[in-house]
Amino acid sequence: MNSATTSFECPDPLQRGDGVVNFHDDSQGRKKNDPSRSPSSSHLVYGILDIPPWYLSIFLGIQHFLTALGGLVAVPLILAKGLCLQHDPLTQSYLISTIFFVSGICTLLQVFLGIRLPILQGGTFAFLAPSLSMLSLPTWKCPEWTLNASQVNTSSPEFTQEWQKRIRELQGAIMVASCVQMLVGFSGLIGYLMRFIGPLTIAPTISLVALPLFDSAGNDAGIHWGVSATTIFLIVLFSEYLRNIAVPVPVCGRRKKCRTSKFYLFQVFPVLLALCISWLLCFVLTVTNTLPSAPTAYGYLARTDTKGDVLSQAPWFRFPYPGQWGLPTVSLAGVFGIIAGVISSMVESVGDYYACARLVGAPPPPKHAINRGIGIEGLGCLVAGAWGTGNGTTSYSENVGALGITRVGSRMVIVAAGCVLLLMGVFGKIGAAFATIPTPVMGGMFLVMFGVISAVGISNLQYVDMNSSRNLFVFGFSIYCGLAIPSWVNKNPERLQTGILQLDQVIQVLLTTGMFVGSLEERGLLAWNQVQESEETTKVLEIYGLPCGIGTRSCASSCARRLPFWPRMERGGPGVVGVSQLTLCSQNSSGERLHGAPETRM
Repeated sequence: MNSATTSFECPDPLQRGDGVVNFHDDSQGRKKNDPSRSPSSSHLVYGILDIPPWYLSIFLGIQHFLTALGGLVAVPLILAKGLCLQHDPLTQSYLISTIFFVSGICTLLQVFLGIRLPILQGGTFAFLAPSLSMLSLPTWKCPEWTLNASQVNTSSPEFTQEWQKRIRELQGAIMVASCVQMLVGFSGLIGYLMRFIGPLTIAPTISLVALPLFDSAGNDAGIHWGVSATTIFLIVLFSEYLRNIAVPVPVCGRRKKCRTSKFYLFQVFPVLLALCISWLLCFVLTVTNTLPSAPTAYGYLARTDTKGDVLSQAPWFRFPYPGQWGLPTVSLAGVFGIIAGVISSMVESVGDYYACARLVGAPPPPKHAINRGIGIEGLGCLVAGAWGTGNGTTSYSENVGALGITRVGSRMVIVAAGCVLLLMGVFGKIGAAFATIPTPVMGGMFLVMFGVISAVGISNLQYVDMNSSRNLFVFGFSIYCGLAIPSWVNKNPERLQTGILQLDQVIQVLLTTGMFVGSLEERGLLAWNQVQESEETTKVLEIYGLPCGIGTRSCASSCARRLPFWPRMERGGPGVVGVSQLTLCSQNSSGERLHGAPETRM
């Protein structure tokens, strides 16, 4: 889900009959016709520095919100079981609204102060595995009475204390681990660490983010396999078979009163359409009493009236705030587990930075921008922990992919998307509506989503020589250990007793986090190379420099320039900015590039 996107061969989502995309109006939107623009940006409707008309920015911002919607909603719904909230949809709606609101804050921080590329920030699946591992410890296992809907009184102080003490523990672990990410980013340590991380490391790490969640996805889908299979069928139909089918939509403009344009609806919103249709199907089956009405019967949770009172109970407006669940608590086990997720998230985000820069026609990000981007993501995780989302934030690859589909790489569109997220987080009814999605519908979406995440991780092996027996052994052994060891530890926790409770908890959380176990076995094949200095000095400063000329025209003292995340002139003479590129190449066991091996630069 959060891995780098490497190529897109998709038709424009909205185009005229002559195939020319024309979103903008020169009188309202500013589009720079700079002859120095890089060739890679020539196919864009709007480049990163362009400002589309306000109405188009809002529309495209809403589209980015809808693109990320599946992942944003999935995270709190998966965490709900570990937090003992599976029978409290109202609190689930509060978590969904909170993650919307925090994602908006983090997106704006990243666009204005971070990497400054058009990348949306949102909840990360990399934190789910360690979070669920921590919540599975004997100390945090949900009491039996919370698993029975008939015994749960969601308004009782006892129940409120049960789930709040668990989310406060998650908050504390995320906030401490986020400090590690900020240190790695703002100190410039990320560039050094990337020397030891390569495709053979990334492949099992990303795959093991999703593979351990098969049990949760299977249980949700198994509540009603007919409904979940319908959801899967619709997602596959829309995303794979109808993606190139254009839907005519009316478009009105100043030059032409009204005309019909082509919109590739199924390509842009396959998951959202599938969720809505399956949701509607469940509603029809509920109204006609086709689904069982007995709470213990198979398929009961596929009914839409099991959570029907959530919409009436949820307030129209609810403003999330820091510490809304109480003062965070900290334990070593949680911190070490979340740090494993932080490392995975950082690796994926760096790949997203390069992929995004390539898609929007920007030069490769310089080191100071990468350091600042990772540092701001750490700050975003700190904000997420303080607000109590139960999760961190990271760059969303789905939205990087949307840039390739829409051909609109404007930074202002992502600013609009961040504002949309903020508004969606304030409207309490919005989160409540998503909390009422029937469980098997979400289960079908999880099966597809987690399968794609696993496949995206494995796709990194295209940069590795898989004819090498060593590489085959490393990858296979890593995946297998990442599944086998956590399974054994979960079944035999008493075998890891050292006599020190805190140490036992740390060991158990780490060994039940598949991506941590799987990532211990690899060595890096990724080479970071300093290439010749970029001649596009002005564009690099415009894109990756801080707003208002900070670091160049103001606050440009020699002391500030020594900071690893501060915009500065690199070696190569005045006016020349050093730019680093990511080089992926096949290497032998000694670390040398194989003769004749292809080299891919992002």
